[in-house]
Formats: sequence, structure tokens, C-alpha cells
Amino acid sequence: MLFLPDKMKPMKIETPFSTLNISSDSSPAIQRFLEDSDYSRIFILVDENTRKHCLPLLQKSGLFKQDLILETESGESIKTIQTVTWLWECLTRNHADRNSLLINLGGGIIGDMGGFAASTFKRGMDFVNIPTTLLSQVDASVGGKTGINFLSLKNEIGVFNHPKHVFIDSRFLQTLDKRNILSGWAEMIKHTLIFSQQDFEHLTQYHVANLNYKTLNQLIARSIQIKNHYVDTDPQEKGMRKALNFGHTFGHAFESYFMDREKPLLHGEAIALGMLCELYLSRKLCNLPENTMNQAVRYILRTYEKFDIPGRDTEKITQLITHDKKNQNNKLNFTLIEDIGKIRINQQVTNIELLETLSWYNSL
Repeated sequence: MLFLPDKMKPMKIETPFSTLNISSDSSPAIQRFLEDSDYSRIFILVDENTRKHCLPLLQKSGLFKQDLILETESGESIKTIQTVTWLWECLTRNHADRNSLLINLGGGIIGDMGGFAASTFKRGMDFVNIPTTLLSQVDASVGGKTGINFLSLKNEIGVFNHPKHVFIDSRFLQTLDKRNILSGWAEMIKHTLIFSQQDFEHLTQYHVANLNYKTLNQLIARSIQIKNHYVDTDPQEKGMRKALNFGHTFGHAFESYFMDREKPLLHGEAIALGMLCELYLSRKLCNLPENTMNQAVRYILRTYEKFDIPGRDTEKITQLITHDKKNQNNKLNFTLIEDIGKIRINQQVTNIELLETLSWYNSL
């Protein structure tokens, strides 16, 4: 078990697939990476928020002033094949080749979509992720999953392909509101629940609303280490990498359900609610100790706003779950836990059990 020292220095994590740098100023590491590379052209993908708040922090250090900036809108609604087509057109018109580099400067949407576009352009060009949200720093930017939404289903189209490099810079987190910090925090909670009681207790002793950024860097590094533990041993998600799906089967259904509502859920908010449901299923199907379930449920409910599902719409949630990518042979597959750090993958759940879980969830 590894806990990081109190004072966080710039840190490099080597994996078989990518190199990650974690620091409070990524500019020197990015500069070294580019100087050591020989890319024919460099493109930077941003949205209107990261162009305004994040790109200038890097350009002050002399980075990306002469490179081509590709700007798209922000939000889940742009994570589509139409946006990827626009991106392919931009690369083609500006003479990108297989020796070009696409840098994704943004949150998980930019990273997922840009990574997918780069992975398929001319059968693959290098891409680098510079994640600017807590959620993308601990989750979307690492692990090699790229993709877009299709027919209102999350990440329905995509490929496994790892970025050449990931640069995590805590300065960008200072541009986020509390809601977006909490969205990333949910994935960090998940990482501890699937790994160890010690990590769970270590994370929950911090008050997320009052974290300082040095502390947050330490927790980010630990969260990435946990995720890489599963990714490095199972890159194609055939076995134990499925541990990372805890909370995501219900979570993706909640996210899709609220996508067209007045207040769409952020990804981490949906995952937090999904973990509530899957903790209940873990108690019911895997004998998760009741006191452990209650401890985790209380913490999540203290940290996140809960949104009930009207009784008339519970069938919509179960229908969304039937489209989940993790299902096989028309059977609903869940990742559950029998205790903190003890994973049970490929757990089959019936429609009756789904409806029972939603009834319990609404009663909280």
C-alpha cells in the first residue's frame, strides 16, 4: 500500500502505455516532451472554456503560440460523430499526416472525442491529453478509452487507444466550480471502494469543499495509481479492469436519462447515484456487510444531491441499462463488491432486481 508524501513534488508515472506527469505547472514537462519529439504539425483541441481559462496559462510559457487551435463548443451534446467529422475535416484541410500530433486540452469530453478522432484519422496519429477537470485527470485522460455518444447512449462508439503522454496540472483545477470538483471526486470515491478500506478512509477524511491543491495533487496521484493497477493488467477490459465499472451501469443510465432534462447530471454526479444503487445490489447479491454499505451510502448522500426517479420512469432506466456495453448475451452484467477492495465482476442482475433497487434508491 502506497501513500504519497505530504509534500508533493512533480511526479512521473510510467505505464506500459503512457507516461503521466503530475505537477503544479506542467509547462516545463510539456516543453521537454515537444523538444524530444519530431512532429510535423501540432494541433490543439479546446472548447470555449479551456481556450479562455487554460490555454493562456500554457501560452504564457511560450507553448502553442504558433500551433493551430481547433475550438469546439463545450458540453455533452457535442460529443457526436458530427463533431468528429468536423475535426477530421480540419485536420485534412490543414495537411495533418500520421506524424502530426493532436493535443486535447480540456475535460473528459474533449479527451474522449479528440482521442477517438486522432485514433481513426489516417489509421492513427499520436495524441496527448492535458486534462483540465478533476474528473478527466483521475479518469478519462488515463486508461486508453476514447469514444463518442450515439443515439443518446454514452460512449457507444469508440476504440481503445492510449495517449502518448498525459500532463496533469493542478493550476487548471482552480478554474472549476464546486460542482465540477465533486464530479471528479465521485470517481475517486469509486477507486477507493474497489481497492482498499484504508484508501476509502484516507479519502473521506478530507473535506472536498476545502481541499488545498497540494493535497488534491496527492489524492489525484493515488487515484491514478489505483486506476492504472487495473488498466495495466487488463488493457482491453476482458477481466479485472471491469472493477472500474463499479457504479457505472446504473450511473450511465442515470446520465442518459437526465441528458435531455432541464438539469442534466454531470458524469460524476450520475456515478455517485449509480454507486448508491450498486452498493445496494452488492448487499443483496454479494453479501456486502450492512455496516459497510451504510457507511458508504451515508458519505455519498452527505456529499451529493440526490435526484429521485418518478415511478412512471423506472422502466426507462431499466431499458437504458439493457443497452449498456457491458452486457453479454442479453444478460445484464454488473461489477459489484463483496467488501471494500473485494470485487465481483460479471454479476448478472434481473429486471425485477433492478426495479427493487430503484425503489430502495427512491426511498433514501
